[in-house]
Amino acid sequence: MEWKITMSEKVLVTGATGFLGSHVVEHFKQLNYDVYAIGRNKDKGKQLEEKGIHFLNMDFTQEEEMIEACKGMDFIIHAGALSSPWGRYEEFYQSNVVGTMNIIKGAKKYGAKRIVHVSTPSLYFRFNDDEGFDGKGVREDHPLPKEMVNYYAKTKWLAEQEVDKAFAEGLPIITIRPRAIFGEGDNALMPKLIAVNDKVGVPIFNGGKNRMDITYVGNVVHAIELCLFTDEKNLGKKYNITNGKTIEFYELLDYSFKKMGKPFRKLQLPYGLLFALAGVMEWTHKHFFQYKEPTLTKYSVSVLAKTQTLNIEKAQLELGYKPQVSIEEGIEKYVEWYKQQEKKGN
Repeated sequence: MEWKITMSEKVLVTGATGFLGSHVVEHFKQLNYDVYAIGRNKDKGKQLEEKGIHFLNMDFTQEEEMIEACKGMDFIIHAGALSSPWGRYEEFYQSNVVGTMNIIKGAKKYGAKRIVHVSTPSLYFRFNDDEGFDGKGVREDHPLPKEMVNYYAKTKWLAEQEVDKAFAEGLPIITIRPRAIFGEGDNALMPKLIAVNDKVGVPIFNGGKNRMDITYVGNVVHAIELCLFTDEKNLGKKYNITNGKTIEFYELLDYSFKKMGKPFRKLQLPYGLLFALAGVMEWTHKHFFQYKEPTLTKYSVSVLAKTQTLNIEKAQLELGYKPQVSIEEGIEKYVEWYKQQEKKGN
């Protein structure tokens, strides 16, 4: 697929000082776009400015500022979100729903050519394998659970509904649902696994045979780029994005820690017991610790224990999506970056 790039085209990216967003802005800068980055981390924003990227130090929940930030933008990539397994509902709602509504308002007012909304496959997840759901090869049109597993999933689903309304009103918007993003700069997936491995060991259920999808960050950026230039008939649709190859949880950890030169510390635990303990910890932290995130949540325990894999045929056929970097290559890139950070003392 080929398209002509002009220096005058402007790209606005939310969540630009976050993990995915920072990769997005740097990629489009390398393609010679005029890139505008919205974020709250001033230090990272300064680093982006040094690379020739315009940094807008704001929160995308600020309605007037956000609408005006959309002025003159050809493309908008909404990668910002409050992504956490725990927290207060209002905070998730403001960030994930109101923030998305502000992007929509700005894009409508100033006529962006194309908007990419980054959502999540957490929408599909269930604690119990009910309603005919076994977690394997989940497609975009699979019925969603009656109740979302946490506030993050619930508010991202509400945000998607706002996107659907905007598309019905003529907004050229498209949604992706990337699964478990990892890579250089990852501040969630791999760091948490490394930290728990170093401290006590990683909980392993049923021998770690549960299969999962993880997605190298560069592949997600590639999918976003394809969305910006896909045929108009694909607007309004939702696309699962993964590395296209599932991996056993045990295999993922074993390979990663070997590459890092770290011992893989395993804790063989009964799932039911840990899930119940997580429930108690959630209740306690909600009522007595002002919603401070507990060490365990029911969602985090379930993600480590259950198989959930996605079908990406729709993205492959309609967007022409093909993962550019394999899981193994992605892990090696991450490990190289991780070791560099250790040397720097970060």
